Amino acid sequence: MVSGSLLINKEIGLTSRQEVNNVSRKLNEKKAGHIGTLDPFADGLLIVLLGSSTKISPFLEVMDKTYLATLKLGIKTNTGDLTGEVVETKEIPSLSKDKISAVLHSFLGKSSQIPPIFSALKVNGQEMYKYARKGIEIERKPREIEVFDIGLVSFEKDEITFIAKVSKGTYIRTLGEDIAVRLGTVGHLTKLTRTAVGPYSLKDAKKSFEVTEQDLLPIEKMLNHIKSFEVNGDLAKKALNGMHFRLPINDENILIKDKDGIIAYYKRESNDVYGCVRGLR
Repeated sequence: MVSGSLLINKEIGLTSRQEVNNVSRKLNEKKAGHIGTLDPFADGLLIVLLGSSTKISPFLEVMDKTYLATLKLGIKTNTGDLTGEVVETKEIPSLSKDKISAVLHSFLGKSSQIPPIFSALKVNGQEMYKYARKGIEIERKPREIEVFDIGLVSFEKDEITFIAKVSKGTYIRTLGEDIAVRLGTVGHLTKLTRTAVGPYSLKDAKKSFEVTEQDLLPIEKMLNHIKSFEVNGDLAKKALNGMHFRLPINDENILIKDKDGIIAYYKRESNDVYGCVRGLR
């Protein structure tokens, strides 16, 4: 079995699943997944997981993500990007770089965001975009998001390019639409590139047709942001069997490992007692 994670530079025009399938075929590993869906019109960093590394998906999904986006003002589409149909046009007020920067900075911190109807979020087992294509209205509940950093890159005529570091679940298409509204107009994204996921950067990624097994990153490398604790003997046997045990530490979350590598992800349940959340061996 091929196991490990790959930093893929997703191409415009392909779905995230298509890129995963490309990697799966190239490295001959059927068990494959990815972290954070990128829309077909977007490009940039896509983390692909193969084999047993698919087990670490929950620990990577929570990482913050950084995007470079171009927002075209004055035109709104039903998808929030250039692939949709125009649903509204509006004049663009006189804007300065200082005004735009101030509006961008007003989005810093936590807020609520309603996911776009054209999204891969599932309702009753079906992606919302499938309902949208049929003209079926689906209730969308607001979700808490956080913008950690945001800034203006350039402003020319009717286009704004900005960079934003955001929490899991943040839709940049929706953020772009909200930015346009605060600027007194409407807008949609014409370009979107994911430049980073947590500590992993697009500059270290390869195209799906370029990768080899030598590019695979092991579980230990991908989870090095979580503290680990090495065990042996009886404790190692307990960890391999997912059993509870006591540890002389104060961490809430811990990776248990032995001389052969990571065994499991454990969480403190009370005082010094730790319980297994997920086996990783």
